[in-house]
Amino acid sequence: MKTAVLENHVLNIEQLNREHFQSIHDEGRKGKLFCSVCGEPVRFYIGIEQQPHFFHMTKKANCQELEFDVEQSSKEDVEYLERNGFKIPVSRTITTVKHRTEFKPPQSVKQAPPFISTNKLETKAYSPYIQALKESGFSLDANQLEAVTQTEGPLLVIAGAGSGKTRVLTARTAYMIQEKNVDPRSIMLVTFTAKAAQEMKERLHQYPEMKQQHIQQLLAGTFHSIFYRILSFHERNKWNSEKLLKKEWQKEQIIKLGGKELDLDEKEFAYDLALQQIGLWKNSLILPSQIKPETPWEEKVAYLFQYYEKAKQEKGLFDFDDMLLGCYQLFQENPSLLENYQKRFRYFLIDEFQDINKVQYELIRMLSASSHICAVGDDDQSIYSFRGSDPQYLLEFEKDFPNTKLVILNENYRSSHEIVTTANTIIKKNQERRTKEMHAQFSTGLPPILFFPYDEEEEATMIVQDIQEKLEKGYEPSDFAILFRTNTSSRAIFERLANSSLPFKIDQDVEPFYERFIVKGMLSFLRLSLNEEDQEAIRSILPVLFVKNNVLQDLKADSILNDRSLLECVSQLKTGFAFQEKKLKKLVPVIRSLHRLSPVTAMDILEKELGYGDFIKKRGNEGNKLDKGSDDIRDLKVAARGFKTILEFLDHVSHMTAMNKEIKKLSKTLDHALTLSTIHRSKGLEYKIVYVVSTVDGSLPHDFALDSYRNGDVSPLEEERRLLYVAITRAMEQLYLSIPEKRRGKNAHPSRFLSPVKEQKR
Repeated sequence: MKTAVLENHVLNIEQLNREHFQSIHDEGRKGKLFCSVCGEPVRFYIGIEQQPHFFHMTKKANCQELEFDVEQSSKEDVEYLERNGFKIPVSRTITTVKHRTEFKPPQSVKQAPPFISTNKLETKAYSPYIQALKESGFSLDANQLEAVTQTEGPLLVIAGAGSGKTRVLTARTAYMIQEKNVDPRSIMLVTFTAKAAQEMKERLHQYPEMKQQHIQQLLAGTFHSIFYRILSFHERNKWNSEKLLKKEWQKEQIIKLGGKELDLDEKEFAYDLALQQIGLWKNSLILPSQIKPETPWEEKVAYLFQYYEKAKQEKGLFDFDDMLLGCYQLFQENPSLLENYQKRFRYFLIDEFQDINKVQYELIRMLSASSHICAVGDDDQSIYSFRGSDPQYLLEFEKDFPNTKLVILNENYRSSHEIVTTANTIIKKNQERRTKEMHAQFSTGLPPILFFPYDEEEEATMIVQDIQEKLEKGYEPSDFAILFRTNTSSRAIFERLANSSLPFKIDQDVEPFYERFIVKGMLSFLRLSLNEEDQEAIRSILPVLFVKNNVLQDLKADSILNDRSLLECVSQLKTGFAFQEKKLKKLVPVIRSLHRLSPVTAMDILEKELGYGDFIKKRGNEGNKLDKGSDDIRDLKVAARGFKTILEFLDHVSHMTAMNKEIKKLSKTLDHALTLSTIHRSKGLEYKIVYVVSTVDGSLPHDFALDSYRNGDVSPLEEERRLLYVAITRAMEQLYLSIPEKRRGKNAHPSRFLSPVKEQKR
């Protein structure tokens, strides 16, 4: 159906502007949309597979047939229509426009070439143990077999997405022990996560002739666990686990003391980002004395780094980064000790080699100088530069390890031919990579789909609608993943899922959108427009007004003694700065003028009249390339656009904040739920159906990468393309890439990465 009635107005889809689609959809969910023929409640469909339309919750064929008359009548200024005893008033809706944005139907990516099976499963057995593996169901293709059996000398295995690298690493380990009679105690298997190490041990138990004793003797674990064991064995007192700073707040506590010496306000300075930068320097083997700050922010962080290291040393404390640095220094200072470990460990297997950082690389190079090393990784999946990872270690492996044998695993056993072809087409545009092309093992005939929502809100609605349709066809919630570039991009989809009946899980350490510092400050101003005594709101706005938090107690006393609201007390503060006091005096009249306005209009006034925009520029998140305070406010305005009053919006914010906490608790126990995740967190995982949100310039690739590119540095842009490649290759059967028309209230442009796969207009 193309027409429906809302508040005595007949709505015709062909006369509506796209920006109103989401609000009309929401009105339908509230039961405020009615059939223009029979008068019964209807809903407004916004999905991916079908055009937008109105529909009854139960099928009404007769209404569909009679609707044509209503459409004609609605164009003729007829005052009333009567159908089946219902008298339907007709007038032109306020959302009718002469020039409207058309709904753009979904498009397939460029057609993939015909699928030709390239499965190269090895048919002949090279040895008794390889035959035993095959008979046990652990078949290997020709390249996998070469990687498994090439045990002597340096070996670099380029393992493309879905190529079975875990099978290769575990089969190689079993082969060395069973076929080559290698002592398990001489093998070191290094992973990047404890989960990966545990998975490999469990796999090894399944291989023929592998005994528990063999697996226990094998040294398998993460970089941190392995090298911490070495440290604690030789210097037990110094590296006692009771002295480990396990939590971020423990580290923040130390650098905040250093921040006081620089007069840094806890609410204004991004200490979490400072710790991230300190970790990056340490993992890059850069000591405090070697830092050359390039910005005022780095200058502050360099001082905090020096303070942090000195404070830890005085108290005998250490953090996780120190485990690797400490072992590196231990080996440097004790050549004989290093020699002992070089003799003990003769075989090294390193997983996810593209994610290795400098200190990890140097440790492995030290230990394996005269041994047999097998590095497994994929330069096309190197996405952790913010941790110090550098794909150059993989790209230039042969320089440090002469006579390296190279094996490329280019058979993808995870994704369909259509998805693999799309991924290949996109990633080959990168210049800094090893040339390779992945081949799929099956075809679904379902090409990846590009779809075009109006904005973030409609994007979320379309995705949830599509998932519900697929669940009705027999899919399970755990078959789906919704991936995004940064956590802020998940706000709309989280809210839509939270209001649905779909089970979903989110990362435990993701900061809720409405709890973000800049967002919380703006919301506090809105709260004060409804309650001038809100102490938590007062606490949150003080940094915005460049007032120290320690005045709060004085404000409370002033409020009691002079019988005035906390907000009035703030406006009367004496700071000694005429400009600041003038702004404070505006506080009461400005905030009192807000309570009858829409939340978006109120935020516009706060930015203009109270200088919230100036505060954002000063505080920024200058150490963080990904998050900008101004972006947070634009996101907040998009979230608020569907609410008429501040009270309604703040109730929604409180509900969503509570839902976030509840869903995080449930996420720990949910197994059969759909996944809401950043692309970084999804690496190594796979799902039948994947949706990638906001594949537009500014999001993916991110603004900071585009800025770097304009300044002549192409590396961040290439990493962003690798990030999209990782997202695409999580999908097994179907892939959907969203290209919203608007992002953060502004026009958006399709990601430049999609140009090679988009069908050209005719």
